[in-house]
Amino acid sequence: MPLREHLAELRNRLVKSGIAILVGAVTGWFLYPRVFEAVQQPLLDIADERGISAGINFADLMGAFNLHLSMSMYLGVLLASPVWLYQLWAFVVPGLTTREKRHAMAFSAIGAPLFAAGVWLGWMVLPNAVTFFAEFNEPGTLLLPTAEKYFGFVTRLLLAFGLAFLLPLFLVALNLAGVVSAAAMARAWRVAVFLVFVFAAIASPSPDAGSMLALAVPMCALYALAVGVAFVVDRRRARRGGAFGDLADDETSTIEAPTPIEDPAPIDPAGPVRARATPDPLDQAEAAEARNATEAARPRFDDAT
Repeated sequence: MPLREHLAELRNRLVKSGIAILVGAVTGWFLYPRVFEAVQQPLLDIADERGISAGINFADLMGAFNLHLSMSMYLGVLLASPVWLYQLWAFVVPGLTTREKRHAMAFSAIGAPLFAAGVWLGWMVLPNAVTFFAEFNEPGTLLLPTAEKYFGFVTRLLLAFGLAFLLPLFLVALNLAGVVSAAAMARAWRVAVFLVFVFAAIASPSPDAGSMLALAVPMCALYALAVGVAFVVDRRRARRGGAFGDLADDETSTIEAPTPIEDPAPIDPAGPVRARATPDPLDQAEAAEARNATEAARPRFDDAT
């Protein structure tokens, strides 16, 4: 396509995605009360157990409306994700090869369930995280976090768990691209486990050990799964690689030497160079007269001109 047609197609895809998100946001507007109640429930449960007064506080008059509007947009993006993901796929897929299409479809089919599983696990961990912080409140006190901070806490927790579950997909992508081999991933398992626990300690919004372990243990299991998939990919690549499939990067190949070139036939030596003929003086005089006549016929210009 020419550039103008590409831009026109991109505009159409964006318009369709925007309409789908808008329709999803209208639906999310009516679903907001149920979502608000479900997110607030862990805070109310710990308040009943601890004998404290707890609830979500709005700092200003428009706080409830702003939260309602923003959560409706988030729900709209979530509900319309099949539509805008398809529009993105339909715009990108014409420029992909057949192999790239298969890889993209496989990653999309695996990545969505992994992200959803991470969000679900984060939702299961949410009550424990709320309990850890609420236990510092003494009986008879008030626990009134602002709605923006509380919903931000919940959102960060769910996103951290969802993105963490995409770690094996990222490692397999690097292996398919030839950046990291399965053997290198297996040798670095100690470093990987250490980094996983560091990431879990930072990404988890609560400092209790339960939340960290709930995120770190599945990530370690997914890392082991990614190493196993990488070994399968490397083995298939070695079978298809021909002469280079079973060679290390620093090992010489066993390519057969090319057929040697036959000895060329000898070239006969050149003969003597003939002496240059002496020019005729009459011809030189005539050539000089012709040059002088041409110079005399050329117009002359003074300094002023």
